[in-house]
Amino acid sequence: MNTINITFQFQDGQPAQTHVAAEGESVLDVALNNDIQLQHNCGGVCGCSTCHIYVLQGDDELPEISDKEEDFIDRAVNPRINSRLACQCVVQAGGNDLVVLMPPQDFLGH
Repeated sequence: MNTINITFQFQDGQPAQTHVAAEGESVLDVALNNDIQLQHNCGGVCGCSTCHIYVLQGDDELPEISDKEEDFIDRAVNPRINSRLACQCVVQAGGNDLVVLMPPQDFLGH
C-alpha cells in the first residue's frame, strides 16, 4: 500500500508534526488518528467548512476541488487560494508528501 507523509503546521505556535497517511485516507482522518484537533461538525462528509485547512505543498497531488467543496470554502473563516477541506483531501496512489497549515481551531466556519 502506498503511503505519504503529511506535515501539519500550526498557526498557534505548536511545533509541526509529521504523520504517515495511507492511500485513501483523508487529511482529516490522519489528523484525528494522531490527536490533532481539527473541527469537523458534519462528520467529514463535505457538509460544512469547519475542517478548513491551507495546503502549502502537494496540492497538485490531491483530488480536484469539487463545486460543493468550493461553496463550503467560501463560507470558511479567512479562505485563501490554497484553502481546502481536510475531509476532501484524500491521499492518492503515488502522490507526493503534503504540508498543511492548520488555522486556529477557536474559529469555526459553517
